[in-house]
Amino acid sequence: MTRKLAAGNWKMNGSHASLAEIAALAETFPSPGVDILVCPPATLLADAARRTAGSAIAVGGQDCATALSGAHTGDISAPMLAEGGATAVILGHSERRADHGETDALVAAKAAAAHDAGLTALICLGETLAEREAAQTLEVIAAQLHGSLPDSATPANTVIAYEPVWAIGTGLTPSCDQIGEVHALLRRLLADRLGDRAHELRLLYGGSVKPGNAGELFAIPEVDGALVGGASLKASDFSPIIAALEAAD
Repeated sequence: MTRKLAAGNWKMNGSHASLAEIAALAETFPSPGVDILVCPPATLLADAARRTAGSAIAVGGQDCATALSGAHTGDISAPMLAEGGATAVILGHSERRADHGETDALVAAKAAAAHDAGLTALICLGETLAEREAAQTLEVIAAQLHGSLPDSATPANTVIAYEPVWAIGTGLTPSCDQIGEVHALLRRLLADRLGDRAHELRLLYGGSVKPGNAGELFAIPEVDGALVGGASLKASDFSPIIAALEAAD
């Protein structure tokens, strides 16, 4: 059985003192029954990797460039993330798509670059509230998956996170039936794309995941874990979510 995954996205939050939260996770889960990934800001990545060396906690980046190097001021390449200790990178998050105009094609190119650097690409998909209310969710998700998944994607180097844009940081979550419908669609589409091994590719849910709703979310078929935002900043908040995923495994 594929191990489930609890991934934390710190976004543009955290300082050197915040690394104590990652150390606390490592102490709380010395041998977890699920995979644990924390993605801090790039300024903390190398220090986080050093703090978690030898532990069950993996660290990742929040974005990468398509280029290996060159005149790209402010960008960070996938090999740079790997050299800093990252094993994965979040790509195509709705905040990147909205704030930086990232397209499906760009996300796919970034994912291919991540794969080339030996990183797992955690690709985010999600509809807006307007798209949900217009009953376009499944159409939007299908198009995003088709355009954002590179040919290099395999169950070993790719994770898909369904994050409804309207549920991120709002406290709102779709119903279990709505989440299940999207995840079932993703699994069918992945089977068309990847064949028999599609069931091994992990599908995460993200969007206002909290200790109070984690157990219910992890009971939904085809939900293999979570991409957690604000609740991943504190070990005291993230730990119950991880424990709920272990219980559901």
